[in-house]
Amino acid sequence: MSSSAVRTGRPFADARELDDLGDGRFRARLGDLWTVGPKAFGGLLMVLMAQAALARLRSDLPAGAPAPDPLAVSVDFLRAPDPGPVELTANPLKIGRTISSVAVRLEQDDKLMLHATVTAGVLPDGEPRWETAPELAAEPDADALDPAHAPGGAAGLAAACDLRYPATSLPFLRGETGPPEMAGWVRPRGEEPDVLFALLAGDILPPTVFNLGGRPGWAPTVQLTALLRGRPAPGWLRVVSRSRTVSGAQFDEDVTVVDARGRTVCQARQLALAPLPR
Repeated sequence: MSSSAVRTGRPFADARELDDLGDGRFRARLGDLWTVGPKAFGGLLMVLMAQAALARLRSDLPAGAPAPDPLAVSVDFLRAPDPGPVELTANPLKIGRTISSVAVRLEQDDKLMLHATVTAGVLPDGEPRWETAPELAAEPDADALDPAHAPGGAAGLAAACDLRYPATSLPFLRGETGPPEMAGWVRPRGEEPDVLFALLAGDILPPTVFNLGGRPGWAPTVQLTALLRGRPAPGWLRVVSRSRTVSGAQFDEDVTVVDARGRTVCQARQLALAPLPR
């Protein structure tokens, strides 16, 4: 749906709607709100594929089985979809008592665009036995940058969700260089974050290589695997991203998403290509 067609004041809820066509087939419409340049945002595509997998599992699990959560989502980005209709097909690979696995295809105009494997089960409750301390405060600093206040107003992801960046985390915006690291806070508009928004948050920050210099542009993801670790508490999600190796046309990113309680709710790792002109 287009940015002018957000109906509920909850852009994330609107964008993740699926029409169930039966037999594990679903239809969705990619709007122009959740986009990076002219292309659909990869984080939202992962959410749609996870939803299709969970919906298929719910229809196949035995009566009385607990509702499945996404535990891991591994996606190969074969082509970049444009805004418009897409079809998803979810085929169970294994349906188990504790862990299930589903293969999901996302197609547009009869072309395979993304392929995913979604591992599902039940997320753990209770306090973790070990938890690494978060790097960011639970809420944005008073001087945090709001990209929705950029010249020209909110656009792209800044219009789709609430984003804030530490004032020192984006040296490329000041014409400076720095290490390939990014940090920020994110939350959905009009609702609290859930597990699927935590999945999306694992791909929400600008590419880390922007800070190394050069001209920012579209940095297409090749492969992204996200692990979901818990259900997020209400409030802001804290996101930190780092590259370990930038070599040739390829770079990696390791992303950690922490909720308002200080709990890790998503860990993501991706392989991407150096920015291309938009």
